[in-house]
Amino acid sequence: MPFSSSLHKVIKYPRAAIRTILVVVNNIYCVPTYLVWMFLLLPLKKIHRCYYYRIEGILFHWLLANVSMWSWSAGYEVVEMGDDITMAFDRRTLVLANHQSTSDVPLLMAAFNAKKGILPNIMWIMDRLFKYTNFGAVSLVHQDFFIASGKNNRDKSLQQLKSHIQKCYIPRKRKWMVLFPEGGFLRKRKEVSQRFAEKNNLPVLNNVTLPRVGAMKAIMDMLGASDITGGTASGAAQDAAKQSESNSTIIPSEAIDQDDDDDCDNCKEASYAMLNGQSGGCLEYILDITIAYPQGVPLDLPNIVHGMRDSCQTFLFYKLYHSSEVPHESEHLTQWLYNRFYEKEKLLEEFYRTAAWPATCTIPPTVVHQDLLRFLLIHLFFITSTYVHVQLMLMLVNYTNTMYVYLLS
Repeated sequence: MPFSSSLHKVIKYPRAAIRTILVVVNNIYCVPTYLVWMFLLLPLKKIHRCYYYRIEGILFHWLLANVSMWSWSAGYEVVEMGDDITMAFDRRTLVLANHQSTSDVPLLMAAFNAKKGILPNIMWIMDRLFKYTNFGAVSLVHQDFFIASGKNNRDKSLQQLKSHIQKCYIPRKRKWMVLFPEGGFLRKRKEVSQRFAEKNNLPVLNNVTLPRVGAMKAIMDMLGASDITGGTASGAAQDAAKQSESNSTIIPSEAIDQDDDDDCDNCKEASYAMLNGQSGGCLEYILDITIAYPQGVPLDLPNIVHGMRDSCQTFLFYKLYHSSEVPHESEHLTQWLYNRFYEKEKLLEEFYRTAAWPATCTIPPTVVHQDLLRFLLIHLFFITSTYVHVQLMLMLVNYTNTMYVYLLS
């Protein structure tokens, strides 16, 4: 056995223990610092909300940059390819991604961290269980949206999503919104999805699951481009939908109605593209991201924390659509979204078989590079802030004790 291989095995476990400790400590001095700063800046929120949320966006970005460092420092690179998405960086964009494991979000953060202006102005749509994690309080302050799963909560959650978009996403001038239409991890939903596909004569998918359409329909109802007369989809979009359908499996209308895990007919409100008489509120792009792990074996959050899995590359394939290409009517929107996941299935199947992506990519496979100096400066900021906050609290405690003694004397 080569010496380097033996050495790697010897240091693997101590390295994993040190990494775990460092990540825990990183959470301890970063998350509370973010929350304390947001509390101390509350007076600014009363005076000028725009400046408050601009500062919040910067701190939120720096916090997610720390998460990006976890995967990067463990040797888990992100490789992106496909369409050029630079024109969408500062535009209202709905991100759709397949969902395989708990590492999907940190790796998307790593990809977005290297791009200017995305993370400060992003809104994540996530399962409400995330609210009870260490980042839950951060997401509440940042005004991400927690969605409740299950058909019993479906209608209420969709209405809450619409309200959240109107009250939080639009006023905060957020740009990107991230949605995982599958509604859960591949390993958890695969069997249910395949049973539903067989029952309704749909393609049986192995690398992705059939998406839920309700959340996307709610988003398109609120932010989808509309014409002045109140129409919900242009003729060009309808033509594009019909052309797309002609080359794909048609979803039976009865199958849409019977999907217990989906809803696409409960969001009938008019579009908010003309919010308060202004047209700045609509989506401009839909970014479809296909996430592929080496040999189809996804990383997970524990891997990213302790770094015991060998270094590897995770691939992000981008497909960018203008919002005018996306139909709004429920059945056509369902077909459009299903088609995207049929395409993901073919892409992933070919990639896992040949380790190759389509040769027609506008952007060839490119490793996302992170800035070590920037990471160090961000850590220095959070460590210094933690020290300042602790000193302020000690001064407050000391002052309180002094006043208490004074009042008793």
